Amino acid sequence: MSIRFLCVVLATLLFSVNALAGSTQSNVSGSNTAIEGGYESSTTYESGSSSSSTTTNSTSSNIRSAPPSAGAPSYNSMTQDVCAVGASAGIQTFGVGVSAGKHFIDKNCERLKLARILNDFGMKVAAVAILCQDERVFESMIQAGTPCPIDGKIGKEASKLWKKYDFERPDYKRYISRMKEREKVEPKLSEPELHTR
Repeated sequence: MSIRFLCVVLATLLFSVNALAGSTQSNVSGSNTAIEGGYESSTTYESGSSSSSTTTNSTSSNIRSAPPSAGAPSYNSMTQDVCAVGASAGIQTFGVGVSAGKHFIDKNCERLKLARILNDFGMKVAAVAILCQDERVFESMIQAGTPCPIDGKIGKEASKLWKKYDFERPDYKRYISRMKEREKVEPKLSEPELHTR
């Protein structure tokens, strides 16, 4: 190869190559978009002919990531002598998460604990009285012929007071409904029928 040819090639490489490149990128809350392109190049050969080409590349991507999870608060009642039940819930969406928790008192559990303590202290009537606040216990005591204590009275005296103050029964609404059903089956006798017997 001649020196002249080498000089022409060198000059071509130094002065004839024109390249343009451009790149843009934008980020928007959970998405990543990149656009690249705009490359131009031209070459001039020794004989005077030329060649040009333009390349444009466009790339777009949308990436969404999983949202962070909302942790609902926990309520531990395994090692505590309490009558409470915990409940918690959480919800998570893109950008916002909410969680809440609450505990609920179990009244029946409290009633059993109080009755057990009163019985341990020797207060058996008081233990039965607090259990009788539950309408199921109250009804079962009536059905067994041993009415719940009222105003310090037990037995027959308590039964008379419960008939007088029946509105104080814990099962009053169900009691009234049951009495109405009984009246349909066994209607009350009228006054003349009572005197003839």
